[in-house]
Amino acid sequence: MVQDTFRISRWIHFTFVPLFMLLVCPPAVFIFWYTNTSLMGSFQALGALIGQNGFFSTLSTIAGPVFLGSKTAWTILASFAAFQLLLMRIVPGKPFLGPVTPKGNVPVYKANGVACFIITVVSFLTASFGLHLFSPTIIYDHLGELFGALNCFSLLFCAFLYFKGIYKPSSSDCGTTGHLAFDYYWGTELYPRVFGWDLKLFTNCRFGMMSWGLILLSYAAKQHELYGLSDSMIVAVALQFIYLTKFYFWETGYLRSLDIMHDRAGFYICWGCLVWVPCIYTSSTMYLVHHPIQLGTFWASTIFFAGAASIIINYLADRQRQIVRAKQGACLVWRKKPRLIEATYQTQTGETKQTILLASGWWGLARHFHYIPELAGTFFWSVPALFNDFMPYFYFIFLTCLLLDRAFRHDKRCADKYGEHWDLYCEQVPYKVIPYVW
Repeated sequence: MVQDTFRISRWIHFTFVPLFMLLVCPPAVFIFWYTNTSLMGSFQALGALIGQNGFFSTLSTIAGPVFLGSKTAWTILASFAAFQLLLMRIVPGKPFLGPVTPKGNVPVYKANGVACFIITVVSFLTASFGLHLFSPTIIYDHLGELFGALNCFSLLFCAFLYFKGIYKPSSSDCGTTGHLAFDYYWGTELYPRVFGWDLKLFTNCRFGMMSWGLILLSYAAKQHELYGLSDSMIVAVALQFIYLTKFYFWETGYLRSLDIMHDRAGFYICWGCLVWVPCIYTSSTMYLVHHPIQLGTFWASTIFFAGAASIIINYLADRQRQIVRAKQGACLVWRKKPRLIEATYQTQTGETKQTILLASGWWGLARHFHYIPELAGTFFWSVPALFNDFMPYFYFIFLTCLLLDRAFRHDKRCADKYGEHWDLYCEQVPYKVIPYVW
């Protein structure tokens, strides 16, 4: 009985979950795009369409014309990717060392994210509004084709990463489980590099997150072209730009996060950043294009300031831990000496390392308190769409599930890594996410 349960558990983990995600996520992108742009963001209308024509016939009708993208879409993606790779190489920035990997490797980055973000946004605005090289609505006008091209490219790119990790890895942090579907889904290499470019930094920070901002600008331009610019669109776009700016100011902290430290470069993270982020993370604002809701000065201001405060608190929490670790605790946290736990751990090579766990300030409220303001910020840039449809809140629900899963995964990793030191930390900070509740 125990062996059967173990076998079933392994089958679910190594086969069912990756196959399910590989089969469901790529077509879901087309469904979300079509529902937002052609069905006014109504899942009820989508359900009626599926009920009338059947699921696979509906999916074929939606995805068929854009499945392989278009010449324009491929040109846009190639130009954007080349531009980002060029910025990664030529824009100056201080060298930054990532965390020590399980095999004892230390990735090296260039901290130039803020400059690259500013250059990208200014370049798009100058080329579209100033030089009139293309319409600022170009992304929205070719959105389905772009998702089709992104899907095709990303699936092939993940296959490239799979084989690269097996035959030509960039470091010793690589390997396979022997389960093809899982290895493609999870990845075979932790930090793949090609000609000096860090591919995970490219997909996560320079393509996925960078494209998010340009997509928002195109959505706003399209609404302005069709209906005039609404205050709900202004609030939603402004809050997300504050979030993106925060992200690039904190980029060196992100490079020490669970996404980068533990998640290998495979479908889960690379396809997610190349395709899922541009589609799903922007979906609430995509909805607003055809819903020019006027909130009025009071509600627009209230939502904006509440959202901005949430994003700033999220940044301050992440920044607080980053500063304490950089200064090895020789600083003040909320005007007091920080409460620290010195933890030791071993790399896979047997080398003993030390780190500090912060148990005061924002990190004394809950072990993952920073998820609360992050979710609040997401809610506040979604709520300008009001509550007529579920579509604007899908990303908020998805992010809630993602962060809760990450909280459990992070706690388990830390328990395995730090042992009794993590137990001591949990005694001092007993709440997982919500202070005094959970």
